[in-house]
Amino acid sequence: MSRLDSMLRRLTAQRDGLNWAANQIADTVGDVLDLGLGNGRTYDHLRETLPDRRVWVIDRVLQCHPSCVPPEQDFLQGEAKPMLAQLAAGGHRIALAHYDFGFGDKEKDVAEAAALSPHVAAVMAPGGIIVSGQPLVGLEELDGPAGIPPGRYMFYRAS
Repeated sequence: MSRLDSMLRRLTAQRDGLNWAANQIADTVGDVLDLGLGNGRTYDHLRETLPDRRVWVIDRVLQCHPSCVPPEQDFLQGEAKPMLAQLAAGGHRIALAHYDFGFGDKEKDVAEAAALSPHVAAVMAPGGIIVSGQPLVGLEELDGPAGIPPGRYMFYRAS
């Protein structure tokens, strides 16, 4: 498979997974969290798909497309663990989280996701959904939507 085809499959799976998750949380109270802003495509999709929910963003740096800059009060800049703690300390609960952190080194990415899993779980609303590009630990794994190949994206429910 070409790199272009692989990228298209990944982006389609991401969009379909986020849309599925948005439907799953229709009756769940809480905000939305994008962990890893990058260029802002996912953030833009989340704010369009869930316009009545506050969309928080955590990332180390703000370097997205100018049309995708989150409001200052919704952007938590820094390392994920203290930013998640700050979100939790503010009493905010997350109905839908998208985990998209990564260094591009699979071993390092998996280790970071495992280390951050309990901190992500701590901000989730009961029944909230997490869509993740990395395997998370300590959460109920879900099958997710049909058509997404196993391992392409992972889906979890918070307890």
